Formats: sequence, structure tokens, C-alpha cells
Amino acid sequence: MNVGFIGVGYMGRHMVKHIIKGGNKLTVYDIDSEATQEIQSLGASLAASPKEVAQSSEVIFTSLPKPQNVEEVFLGEGGILEGSTYGTTYFDLSTTDPLTLERMTIAAERKGVKVLDAPVSGGTVGAELGTLCIMVGGDKLAYEKFKPILDLMGTEVMYSGPSGSGAICKIANNLIGMTLGVVLSEAFSMGVKAGVDPDTLFKAISMSTGDTKAMKSYPETLFKGNFNPGFKLDLGSKDVGLATKIGRDLGVPMDISNLVQQKYIEAQNRGWGEQSTLAVAKLQEEKSDTKIRSKT
Repeated sequence: MNVGFIGVGYMGRHMVKHIIKGGNKLTVYDIDSEATQEIQSLGASLAASPKEVAQSSEVIFTSLPKPQNVEEVFLGEGGILEGSTYGTTYFDLSTTDPLTLERMTIAAERKGVKVLDAPVSGGTVGAELGTLCIMVGGDKLAYEKFKPILDLMGTEVMYSGPSGSGAICKIANNLIGMTLGVVLSEAFSMGVKAGVDPDTLFKAISMSTGDTKAMKSYPETLFKGNFNPGFKLDLGSKDVGLATKIGRDLGVPMDISNLVQQKYIEAQNRGWGEQSTLAVAKLQEEKSDTKIRSKT
């Protein structure tokens, strides 16, 4: 199958490898041409623009940082829609708000192009292993037609409902994850300052009702002061902001979520946006005068 992929950064560079291994002909584009060199060495073709990707592809995927990037790549000059023809199908693997997706879908329908939201969860590790969860919203027949491609990138591929449904599922998921990051930093700083080693706390919580996937990486990340990005704090903050905006638009009270958003904004203002989302814990460490670090 002729597949197009735009955005081969932290996530995309892993996902495209699975598409190639699946026996598909891949065309890629990234604003950083150097990022595509490894993918080209595996057999992918390099396009000069998103439009050129669309012209050579039956189905196109994007993995981009922000909704603004997605909309520009799809609707902008030299974009995906400009190069698409009737029947082209487009999946956005990014985390994009429903209103942006709606604008893109309306424009695409005029040309007979299908737009599906398909945000992913599982981080860079899941992208590398091909074990992502992919939540898809949009035309169900298009989803079923191209599910074999999605299955190459994820082990949990689900149809969520009409357009925007996948995005809502992902935004809700990330809101929970980002909130847990703040709460966990408070719980661990309290425990450590009270005299309990973080590894002991981790073991106890892992075997109890407080156990959560959100802390599974802690022994190798937070406890070692390792904030190398798997999922950047800037992106986590963006996703919390998307959630609180949707809440405001729908009249849904989100008191705790708005407090959490302020924590991530404060961390961004400290210059930690390029670090992992775990860097939000450094705020709590400062305020509690406690480092959440292993003794060994």
C-alpha cells in the first residue's frame, strides 16, 4: 500500500519503521530533513512537502506537536488537502482538539477526502515496540479499511465513534496522567520527608490500591533525577490546556484540572518544557525541600 507519513520526531520515527516492515511503500516529510535520513535508509522516499506526500499516497498519517501544526500541514499552502484527490484518507495521530478537527473535516469533505482522528498513547517506548493504544474517531469504513496499517503501530487499536471521539478519549486520558504526575509528586515528597526511602514507597504503593502506570518508570527516571523526554512537558501542558478549554466550552466544572494546568505552566516558565512531564515534580521538591531520589 502507498502510505504517507508527516512528522518523524520522537514518536513518528519509530512508527514509520513498523509501516515499512509491514511491506508498505512509504513516503515521508519532516521540516527537519535530517530527521528523515534513517527512514530513507530503510527504503522510504522523501517528499518536498506535505502536498507531495499526499500526491503519492492512498492514506496519510501525521504525528505533530500541536493542533496549529496539524491544521497548517493539512489546510495550508502546499498542504495535504491540496495534494489529495477524491478517496484519499488521512489519519491524525497527534493530540488535536475536536474544533480543529471539525474545520479540517468540513474542508476535506468538499474534496471527497476522509479525516480521522487517531491519537496514540504509550509514549516513545510503545512507539518503538509497536504496542501503542490508538483511539480512532471518524468514518468507520475508512477505519476498517486501514486498520491493518494501524495494527502495525499498535496492539490496542479501537474505534471510538464519530469524528473527534478519539481525540476526546486521548485528551481525557492525558488529563488523568498529568494530574497523577502532580499528585504522585506530593505523595512521594511527603513520604520521603517523613523518612521512607522512595524505593520502599514505590514497592508498597505498587502492591496496594494506589498502584498506577503513571509511576512505573519512577525507579529509572524520577528516583535517579532523569528527566530526559519520552513525552515532553510542553506537550503534556498543551494537553491539559485542551482538556480545560473543552470543559469551559461545555460548561463542565474542572476545578482540580485548572490547578494542575497551573503547575505545568509554572514548570514551563522554569524552562523545563523540553524535559519529560516528570519534571513537574521538581516544583514539589523545591517547595517541600525534599529530593525524591533513591539512596543507591
